[in-house]
Amino acid sequence: MVHRSFKLGLTGLGLILTLSASAQTPPRIVSLDGTVSEILCDLGLGSQLVGVDVTSTYPASLQKLPKVGHNRTIGAEGVLAQRPTLVLTTEKAGAKTAVLDQIRQAGVEVVSFKQEFSVAGTRKLIQDVATTCRVAGKAKALLRQLDADLAKVKKATGTPKVLFIYARGTGTMMVAGSGTPVETMIQLAGGQNAATGFSDFKPLTTEALVAANPDVLLLFDSGLESLGGARGLLNVPGVAQTNAGKAKRFVSMDGQLLTGFSPRLGKALGELVRKISTSGSTL
Repeated sequence: MVHRSFKLGLTGLGLILTLSASAQTPPRIVSLDGTVSEILCDLGLGSQLVGVDVTSTYPASLQKLPKVGHNRTIGAEGVLAQRPTLVLTTEKAGAKTAVLDQIRQAGVEVVSFKQEFSVAGTRKLIQDVATTCRVAGKAKALLRQLDADLAKVKKATGTPKVLFIYARGTGTMMVAGSGTPVETMIQLAGGQNAATGFSDFKPLTTEALVAANPDVLLLFDSGLESLGGARGLLNVPGVAQTNAGKAKRFVSMDGQLLTGFSPRLGKALGELVRKISTSGSTL
């Protein structure tokens, strides 16, 4: 006959072993933010990602993962289909609170980070993601590289006036005002936002474009492509009347790189400085 206290001891030991094994099991992560996905990969956690949103475009390995939708229109079903144990996003990514609550109610841990679009905010997000995923020590190397990249950036000379246009064909064209991530990037690169007097985004008008008279027009790569390239942009009413249009100073960058405020922030700023300082499209 097995002594009762011995049986209890075996039960307790089994529970400890079960909890220990559970703690050592890598989480199945779904990321609903492109910058968070990038940080996870840089931290060496890419193998734990089982699904991402469509803004998760870098590194290329993310293209092989199931896409659960655009973070602003994601439904709980698509996320839960990947059987995650951890869902990560940022407050500004746009996933609806009700959807995140549904995921939590299904027993999945959900963490929504605060993201400030600044150098300090980038550093903090890297640290927060690393801490949440229990690899806080790995953040140090990322932060050192970020600092090294930022130290190489020299601001554009002459404070060029830069207008950012968000385009999805000529039917959808918006310009970025104050308080936007792209304005912060322009300023960090030594430029000046040509759009003043409003915050967030508003529709592009010919009158406002001519009045702003930017030295450089900046777009996402996908936005410039949607207009038919530099030639198509020059045909947009008002563009040819601006300093940017006359000099054909049109530049584009990858959207996630330009506005993600990811570990590649220093590289993004370096590229932006080069382009707004010496850019010029050949038509």
